[in-house]
Amino acid sequence: MGRFLQHLQRDKLSNFNLNGNLLEGPLTPSILNCKGLEVLNLGNNKINDTFPHWLGGLPQLQVLVLKSNHMHGSLCVNSSKSSPFFSKIQIFDLSSNYFSGPLPVRYINSFKAIINLEKIGSTVSYMGENDHGGRGFYTYSIGIVIKGQYMELVKIFNMWTIIDLSNNQFEGGIPKVIGKLNLLKGLNLSHNNLNGGIPTSIGNLISLEWLDLSSNRLSGTIPNRLAELPFLSSLNVSENQLHGQIPQGKQFNTFGNGSY
Repeated sequence: MGRFLQHLQRDKLSNFNLNGNLLEGPLTPSILNCKGLEVLNLGNNKINDTFPHWLGGLPQLQVLVLKSNHMHGSLCVNSSKSSPFFSKIQIFDLSSNYFSGPLPVRYINSFKAIINLEKIGSTVSYMGENDHGGRGFYTYSIGIVIKGQYMELVKIFNMWTIIDLSNNQFEGGIPKVIGKLNLLKGLNLSHNNLNGGIPTSIGNLISLEWLDLSSNRLSGTIPNRLAELPFLSSLNVSENQLHGQIPQGKQFNTFGNGSY
């Protein structure tokens, strides 16, 4: 991969997609030469590496897909640098790896594109299109799990904001700071070793459309504030140690027993 990128670094590469190949070994830092990179999709390979924190140095990166590899280790950041990591990220998919340790609070706090309410307006647009609607510009595509179903998106809406950390070995509690991501549409933390309660701060995610916390070791009750989320249309908190009354009203009246 390193030699390949050496030939590309002079170009204005914005989309780098090597999904579904037989890539092995660690990632190469030469990716950092592609300063205009907006989409990096290295999913469904055999990459054996710890999380490449240095990818946070890509100033325009909006989509990072590292799913279904052999990646491992913690996502904790040891650096004392104050500069934000992945400040423009909108899709962050690390699912189906072997990551462990606590959920990455440092990154969650740095996802400014999912926190800033002024980031996305009402105009429907796609990643990869130029601002003037001209032809000949590549429109990014991606395969991702949405509401429990795998989907191939021929175009990525600029409004898509998704975090998928499912099928790993993360442990500890779900951090309260996740409630700051008020533009988040999809959150999947299923099939990990998370414990503790479901933080009430998730009730702040007013744009959330799907939430999957299933197959963890979560305890306590389901916060009533989740029933106030106006767009939540898919919920799965099954296979946990939750107890108590299920919230009533609004979207919760549409969820079947499979959700719990």
